[in-house]
Amino acid sequence: MTTAHSTTLAEQIRARAREIFPEVVSLRRDIHAHPELSYEEVRTTALVKEYLLALGITPEPSLLETGVVALIRGEGRSNRGELVALRADIDALPLTEENSHGFCSLEAGKMHACGHDMHTAMLLGAAKILSGMRGELNGDVLLIFQPAEEKAPGGAKPLLDGGLFRRFKPLAIIGQHCFPNVPTGSVALCKGSFMAAADELYCTVTGQGGHASAPHKAADPVLASAHIITAVQHLVSRVTPPHEPAVISIASIHGGNAPNVIPRQVTMSGTMRTMNEDVRFLLQEKLRQTVTHVAEGLGVKAELEIRKGYPVLYNDPVVTEQARVACTEYLGSDKVLQSEPIMTAEDFAYYLQEVPGSFWQIGTGVAEQDKSNTLHSPTFNPEEGALETGSGLLAYTAIRFLCWE
Repeated sequence: MTTAHSTTLAEQIRARAREIFPEVVSLRRDIHAHPELSYEEVRTTALVKEYLLALGITPEPSLLETGVVALIRGEGRSNRGELVALRADIDALPLTEENSHGFCSLEAGKMHACGHDMHTAMLLGAAKILSGMRGELNGDVLLIFQPAEEKAPGGAKPLLDGGLFRRFKPLAIIGQHCFPNVPTGSVALCKGSFMAAADELYCTVTGQGGHASAPHKAADPVLASAHIITAVQHLVSRVTPPHEPAVISIASIHGGNAPNVIPRQVTMSGTMRTMNEDVRFLLQEKLRQTVTHVAEGLGVKAELEIRKGYPVLYNDPVVTEQARVACTEYLGSDKVLQSEPIMTAEDFAYYLQEVPGSFWQIGTGVAEQDKSNTLHSPTFNPEEGALETGSGLLAYTAIRFLCWE
């Protein structure tokens, strides 16, 4: 693709994205008002299917009970039979919305507090743009509307286990996520390890209950739990290499219900985040040893369950550089930012274990950002101008990847 052609193409897509922006906003607001939790996205699935069918895009046979996979077949004269995949997640969070706009969640205890309504609407917008530009597609575009990103084991792995990439073999996969700390109209990319592996920790400490006035006659699980919490913190500072990011946080502790009773049992839960699979394995082993030995030393028993979560999300350096070029052509160099690695997790990582790809941050922030406007917050309220940016950028990137020399 020549520079002149890419410039003209970008202008065409930007104009089309502006034209359909009100429609994409309506889609987003509809989805936002009717959030559905992981594996329950029946209405959202039906909405996506109906919209795609109206564009002349027939959804593929379902691999899971919810979610949609569909193929846009290119009609470009240089069609080399290649395929690029675009992914959006469709599920909401178990959270009660506290915003006051006119399209708040109508479902008690459910909210799109992570931007998946935005992601879904942007991919639908990209589908509309691409369906009208099949002649520019020198290959095919796979649309993945994925369920259950928010609940381990997530929807990506079951899709892959069900044969998604055995049937379709993308040369690259692209995804994006709303971030309120990135200005609307901009994107931020990161090569290599971008998001952390996330493991859930569940610990049960069992001792001997008794009267709080006579602790010597009991085996105190509360005291032991406090020592365990303190002890595991040394794993990050004294076991993990200083150049390797890692986090261990005990986020909940429950035990006892009276001020004068030493309980028999205490339960704790937390999370472990790592950016390196070797470090992840090392910390899992050291964590088990630490919990067991501290408990034994204090005369109680501790059982630790580590539920392995999503792997490290690794952005392929070559694909990410190509994505940076495409984003720069579409947005301008001042709108393409460098992202630092972050310790949140994403099941998009499973796709990247199968094919090269890139997952970037799309900005939903404004200059005077409200501090409560954060991901997973009941007051999360992304700037809807990002819908225009994201729809056009996904469409342009797909076309650009299919004509890369």
